[in-house]
Amino acid sequence: MIQVQGVSRSFGDRLVLDDVGFDVIGGRMTGFVGGNGAGKTTTMRIILGVLSSDRGTVQFDGHEITRQDRARIGYMPEERGLYPKMPVLDQLVYLGRLHGMSTAAATASATALLDRLGLAERAKDTLESLSLGNQQRAQIAAALVHEPVALVLDEPFSGLDPMAVEVVLGVLRDYAERGAPVLFSSHQLDIVERLCDDVVVIGGGRILAQGSREGLRAEHSEHEYELVLDPRGESADTDLAWLDASPGIDLRASPVPGTARFTADTDDAAQRVLTQAVHRSTAGTGAPVRSFTPVTPTLAQIFREVVQ
Repeated sequence: MIQVQGVSRSFGDRLVLDDVGFDVIGGRMTGFVGGNGAGKTTTMRIILGVLSSDRGTVQFDGHEITRQDRARIGYMPEERGLYPKMPVLDQLVYLGRLHGMSTAAATASATALLDRLGLAERAKDTLESLSLGNQQRAQIAAALVHEPVALVLDEPFSGLDPMAVEVVLGVLRDYAERGAPVLFSSHQLDIVERLCDDVVVIGGGRILAQGSREGLRAEHSEHEYELVLDPRGESADTDLAWLDASPGIDLRASPVPGTARFTADTDDAAQRVLTQAVHRSTAGTGAPVRSFTPVTPTLAQIFREVVQ
């Protein structure tokens, strides 16, 4: 586990991080999201020791993180730092050797990663000859070549096409399933929502929201529900105007006939709506119920809410 505890950092008179704290749990994917200048990159640099904090600590598996711990973390910085005129495989092996791997072990790891990331046929090409998307894949391989026990990746999906995104997602999931804590930042909230177990939202250098993906969605839910009737039943009456008179119910929208979204003051009020809809169907005065589901906010909606 990586634990960021009460970390603050200023550059001159500008407070960039203000009492930032969150956990990156082993075996779970944690998405780190925020706008430009929110403090994501500064936080990651402090975790890896590229920057120091003014206050607070970073813990790794229960103790204050050391240089040796940081050497075991796979780090992909915001600035891409590979050698443009060096063949991709050669520099991955070189980086593996810098982490103490034998040439044989580094070559085996680099070769397997390039194959997994779809770069096997470009292994002997120089980095500068690759497309920007393939350069990004090579940068990800550089963060993984020494077989790290944890990952901290700054915008790993930047510049990747949809197929490449899926490949990288698969690689990161494998690391998490082996028990590694994985932290990555991304502006692509749809990817974060699909991939992450936990989410940390930062803005203005402060943590604005954090928790499990489903926990955050439940926390920011407005107890909204969607009721959909099936017009193909014995009764084709899909009128849902009766919802407006239901106690504790605020009818919000009926985008199509037989469909309605509403908020409920309590779970009991929502349950009464379902009971009434089923009763109307059974009595032949309303169409059968096709679905009755809670409507939870997307990560993008949560992000807009907490940032604003």
